[in-house]
Amino acid sequence: MQDQKLAKDEARRTANYENIKDEIKQDVGEEIAAEADTPTQAQVEQEKDIAHGMRQKAVNEVAQTEREVERGRVAARVSQIVDYVFFLIYGFLGIRLLLELLAARESAEFVKWVKAVTGIFYWPFEGIVASPSVEGHTLALPIIVAMIVYVLLHMAINGLLRMMAHRRTAV
Repeated sequence: MQDQKLAKDEARRTANYENIKDEIKQDVGEEIAAEADTPTQAQVEQEKDIAHGMRQKAVNEVAQTEREVERGRVAARVSQIVDYVFFLIYGFLGIRLLLELLAARESAEFVKWVKAVTGIFYWPFEGIVASPSVEGHTLALPIIVAMIVYVLLHMAINGLLRMMAHRRTAV
Protein backbone atom coordinates (compact mmCIF):
# COMPACT_ATOMS: atom_id res chain seq x y z
CA MET A 1 0.00 0.00 0.00
CA GLN A 2 2.79 2.32 0.79
CA ASP A 3 4.22 1.72 -2.65
CA GLN A 4 0.94 2.76 -4.22
CA LYS A 5 0.72 5.81 -2.05
CA LEU A 6 4.29 6.65 -2.95
CA ALA A 7 3.58 6.07 -6.67
CA LYS A 8 0.44 8.28 -6.51
CA ASP A 9 2.37 10.95 -4.66
CA GLU A 10 5.17 10.77 -7.23
CA ALA A 11 2.63 10.95 -10.11
CA ARG A 12 0.97 14.00 -8.49
CA ARG A 13 4.33 15.71 -8.02
CA THR A 14 5.30 14.96 -11.62
CA ALA A 15 1.98 16.36 -12.86
CA ASN A 16 2.42 19.50 -10.71
CA TYR A 17 6.00 19.85 -11.98
CA GLU A 18 4.82 19.57 -15.59
CA ASN A 19 2.04 22.14 -14.99
CA ILE A 20 4.47 24.57 -13.36
CA LYS A 21 6.97 23.98 -16.18
CA ASP A 22 4.26 24.68 -18.82
CA GLU A 23 3.18 27.87 -17.03
CA ILE A 24 6.78 29.09 -16.83
CA LYS A 25 7.33 28.26 -20.52
CA GLN A 26 4.21 30.21 -21.43
CA ASP A 27 5.22 33.19 -19.26
CA VAL A 28 8.76 33.23 -20.72
CA GLY A 29 7.37 32.96 -24.26
CA GLU A 30 5.03 35.91 -23.62
CA GLU A 31 7.90 37.98 -22.20
CA ILE A 32 10.10 37.18 -25.20
CA ALA A 33 7.28 38.08 -27.60
CA ALA A 34 6.64 41.35 -25.75
CA GLU A 35 10.34 42.25 -25.84
CA ALA A 36 10.53 41.36 -29.52
CA ASP A 37 7.60 43.71 -30.26
CA THR A 38 9.21 46.66 -28.46
CA PRO A 39 12.55 47.61 -30.01
CA THR A 40 15.46 48.71 -27.89
CA GLN A 41 16.74 52.28 -27.96
CA ALA A 42 19.74 51.16 -30.02
CA GLN A 43 17.42 49.53 -32.56
CA VAL A 44 15.28 52.68 -32.72
CA GLU A 45 18.40 54.81 -33.33
CA GLN A 46 19.64 52.40 -35.99
CA GLU A 47 16.25 52.54 -37.74
CA LYS A 48 16.33 56.36 -37.63
CA ASP A 49 19.85 56.41 -39.10
CA ILE A 50 18.86 54.04 -41.91
CA ALA A 51 15.70 56.06 -42.67
CA HIS A 52 17.68 59.32 -42.66
CA GLY A 53 20.26 57.82 -45.01
CA MET A 54 17.61 56.55 -47.40
CA ARG A 55 15.80 59.91 -47.32
CA GLN A 56 19.05 61.78 -48.00
CA LYS A 57 19.90 59.44 -50.88
CA ALA A 58 16.46 59.98 -52.42
CA VAL A 59 16.80 63.77 -52.13
CA ASN A 60 20.28 63.64 -53.70
CA GLU A 61 18.98 61.51 -56.59
CA VAL A 62 16.14 63.94 -57.23
CA ALA A 63 18.54 66.91 -57.17
CA GLN A 64 20.95 65.13 -59.52
CA THR A 65 18.12 64.20 -61.87
CA GLU A 66 16.94 67.81 -61.97
CA ARG A 67 20.47 68.99 -62.79
CA GLU A 68 20.74 66.40 -65.56
CA VAL A 69 17.32 67.35 -66.97
CA GLU A 70 18.33 71.03 -66.97
CA ARG A 71 21.63 70.17 -68.65
CA GLY A 72 19.64 68.20 -71.26
CA ARG A 73 17.37 71.18 -71.87
CA VAL A 74 20.34 73.49 -72.38
CA ALA A 75 22.00 71.00 -74.72
CA ALA A 76 18.74 70.62 -76.68
CA ARG A 77 18.43 74.39 -77.04
CA VAL A 78 22.06 74.70 -78.18
CA SER A 79 21.47 71.82 -80.61
CA GLN A 80 18.47 73.66 -82.07
CA ILE A 81 20.58 76.78 -82.59
CA VAL A 82 23.37 74.72 -84.18
CA ASP A 83 20.82 73.03 -86.46
CA TYR A 84 19.41 76.41 -87.51
CA VAL A 85 22.86 77.82 -88.32
CA PHE A 86 23.88 74.76 -90.30
CA PHE A 87 20.58 74.69 -92.20
CA LEU A 88 21.18 78.31 -93.18
CA ILE A 89 24.67 77.36 -94.39
CA TYR A 90 23.25 74.41 -96.35
CA GLY A 91 20.57 76.61 -97.86
CA PHE A 92 22.93 79.36 -98.97
CA LEU A 93 25.50 76.91 -100.32
CA GLY A 94 22.68 75.10 -102.15
CA ILE A 95 21.54 78.38 -103.70
CA ARG A 96 25.12 79.13 -104.73
CA LEU A 97 25.43 75.65 -106.27
CA LEU A 98 22.15 76.12 -108.14
CA LEU A 99 23.25 79.51 -109.45
CA GLU A 100 26.54 77.97 -110.65
CA LEU A 101 24.66 75.12 -112.37
CA LEU A 102 22.31 77.54 -114.10
CA ALA A 103 25.19 79.81 -115.15
CA ALA A 104 23.68 82.85 -113.43
CA ARG A 105 25.10 86.22 -114.47
CA GLU A 106 27.91 87.30 -112.17
CA SER A 107 26.79 90.94 -112.48
CA ALA A 108 23.35 90.28 -110.94
CA GLU A 109 22.99 91.77 -107.45
CA PHE A 110 21.43 88.60 -106.02
CA VAL A 111 24.32 86.49 -107.29
CA LYS A 112 26.80 88.97 -105.78
CA TRP A 113 24.93 88.92 -102.49
CA VAL A 114 24.79 85.09 -102.33
CA LYS A 115 28.51 84.89 -103.12
CA ALA A 116 29.26 87.49 -100.43
CA VAL A 117 27.18 85.62 -97.81
CA THR A 118 28.62 82.20 -98.67
CA GLY A 119 32.15 83.40 -99.26
CA ILE A 120 33.37 82.71 -95.71
CA PHE A 121 31.96 79.18 -95.77
CA TYR A 122 33.09 78.43 -99.30
CA TRP A 123 36.65 79.79 -99.30
CA PRO A 124 38.38 76.93 -97.49
CA PHE A 125 37.13 74.65 -100.27
CA GLU A 126 37.57 76.94 -103.25
CA GLY A 127 39.79 75.31 -105.84
CA ILE A 128 40.08 72.07 -103.85
CA VAL A 129 38.90 70.07 -106.87
CA ALA A 130 38.28 71.02 -110.49
CA SER A 131 34.78 72.08 -111.51
CA PRO A 132 33.72 70.55 -114.84
CA SER A 133 31.87 72.83 -117.26
CA VAL A 134 29.54 71.95 -120.14
CA GLU A 135 28.20 74.70 -122.45
CA GLY A 136 28.62 77.44 -119.88
CA HIS A 137 27.07 75.42 -117.03
CA THR A 138 29.48 74.60 -114.20
CA LEU A 139 29.21 71.81 -111.67
CA ALA A 140 30.90 73.46 -108.70
CA LEU A 141 32.31 70.39 -106.97
CA PRO A 142 34.02 72.46 -104.25
CA ILE A 143 30.57 73.58 -103.08
CA ILE A 144 29.46 69.94 -102.89
CA VAL A 145 32.62 69.05 -100.94
CA ALA A 146 31.94 72.00 -98.61
CA MET A 147 28.38 70.82 -98.00
CA ILE A 148 29.55 67.29 -97.23
CA VAL A 149 32.17 68.60 -94.77
CA TYR A 150 29.58 70.85 -93.10
CA VAL A 151 27.16 67.90 -92.79
CA LEU A 152 29.88 65.86 -91.08
CA LEU A 153 30.76 68.79 -88.80
CA HIS A 154 27.09 69.28 -87.99
CA MET A 155 26.71 65.60 -87.07
CA ALA A 156 29.84 65.72 -84.90
CA ILE A 157 28.66 68.79 -82.97
CA ASN A 158 25.20 67.29 -82.39
CA GLY A 159 26.83 64.03 -81.27
CA LEU A 160 28.90 65.91 -78.69
CA LEU A 161 25.83 67.74 -77.45
CA ARG A 162 23.97 64.43 -77.12
CA MET A 163 26.85 62.98 -75.13
CA MET A 164 26.81 65.98 -72.80
CA ALA A 165 23.07 65.73 -72.29
CA HIS A 166 23.04 61.96 -71.86
CA ARG A 167 21.71 61.02 -68.44
CA ARG A 168 23.99 58.78 -66.44
CA THR A 169 22.22 55.92 -64.70
CA ALA A 170 23.61 53.66 -62.03
CA VAL A 171 22.11 50.60 -60.49
